[in-house]
Amino acid sequence: MCTTARCGACRVDREASLGKTVHTSPERPRGENTPTGKRGADAQAHQQGTTVCLGSTRCHSSSAGHRPRRHPQAELWLGAHHGAPSTAHCDDGDRPLPELISEDPHRVLGHRTAERFGARLPYLLKFLAAEAPLSLQVHPDAERARSGFEAEERAGIPLDAPHRNYRDPHHKPELLLALEPFEALCGFREPAATVADLIGLDNDLATELREDLSHADTQSALRAALTRLLTLPAPDRCRMIEEFVREWSGGGRGPHAEIVTDLATRYPGDPGAVAALLLNRVTLWPGQALFLPAGNMHAYLQGTAVEVMASSDNVLRAGLTAKHVDAPELLDVVDFSVLPIPYAQPGFLDGRREFRPAAPEFALHEIGPGRITAHLPGDGPTVVLALHGTVDLVAEVGEGVTLGRGSPCSSRPTAARSRWRGTDTSSPPPSGTTGARGCDLGSSRVRGPKCPGARDEGCACWRP
Repeated sequence: MCTTARCGACRVDREASLGKTVHTSPERPRGENTPTGKRGADAQAHQQGTTVCLGSTRCHSSSAGHRPRRHPQAELWLGAHHGAPSTAHCDDGDRPLPELISEDPHRVLGHRTAERFGARLPYLLKFLAAEAPLSLQVHPDAERARSGFEAEERAGIPLDAPHRNYRDPHHKPELLLALEPFEALCGFREPAATVADLIGLDNDLATELREDLSHADTQSALRAALTRLLTLPAPDRCRMIEEFVREWSGGGRGPHAEIVTDLATRYPGDPGAVAALLLNRVTLWPGQALFLPAGNMHAYLQGTAVEVMASSDNVLRAGLTAKHVDAPELLDVVDFSVLPIPYAQPGFLDGRREFRPAAPEFALHEIGPGRITAHLPGDGPTVVLALHGTVDLVAEVGEGVTLGRGSPCSSRPTAARSRWRGTDTSSPPPSGTTGARGCDLGSSRVRGPKCPGARDEGCACWRP
């Protein structure tokens, strides 16, 4: 997948490939009516300084080829996930991308991807626009996801049941690339650092947490503290958290001084607000990335980013949410190790930055800003998104397409390499002027998303 912090093209793939093009559009924004998305006022401020604004009622929509919406939009999904699959616009009508894949997975995904992952696109690309914190959560590893899914299937728990933990048998490693300053909580910090922040607090919960965190073994200390927070007696939970927050607000210190108070205001009585003290506070600048493997406790607080992940719905939540929290299961999945912040470091080659974390389902490439030509191999399925300016995609076999800002496109594999030519414009195009694009896949003609004022530029691809 290629993306850029300021301008260029966005692409997701498994094996860093671009081939024959399948033009798709997002089916719908995910989380569009949640309070975590950015609103129109923010969009106006962002339009002048960044390539794309996500989650706002105007910029997020126009960047993705949708009409601006009145409600904030926290996420936009691009891919074949059943929760919000992208749509291919074909001669015989709109068709969900999963349907095209299931008809001929080897042709759409490539032989190697289809053999390894079956008839499914193994990754999902998201835009994130967090104006308010998202839930405190962790993801299982592949073995735990598989065994948990099978156990819940045997138990007859419906896939859409609110208390279901495992909705599919897949793991969900994630890579997040910031498009603007992005705030997050990620991984455990040293218990001694949390104890230092709690010095001087006399409420019952602070006293008990200091005792838990004083354990000689780091992992045992963190497990004891998080277990306490997630299993507070229901009759006392709100009182203990309120007492903690009241005292913390008058004397909190360190990098979490304002975070705890803010989280507790947004989620009254939620132990996740206090659990934030156990985690590292991270600020990503545009172009910086995090890789979140299984077991890493994290929460996204605020900012705009592109996220690519293994396609899965398996999320175990610890707090900052009204959704189901299964404390025993989460405590079994969490990795309580104190590790360095998992910044993802890219490689540099052929005019692009390449992020290739320890996940077989995807890679992330960044092309741009500026006038750049880059070559990429072509042996895996691809999702492409232009964030700013225009991007020409030309396969060496002769097929190509031109994308404007906000135009998404997917491609199927070819043995040949593809050439990417990105052109950065001096300023973003006005909202609602992203042109529709189209291309051919086999006998089906597919078009990109329409938006107000768009001109149908026709098919920009040629088959050899």
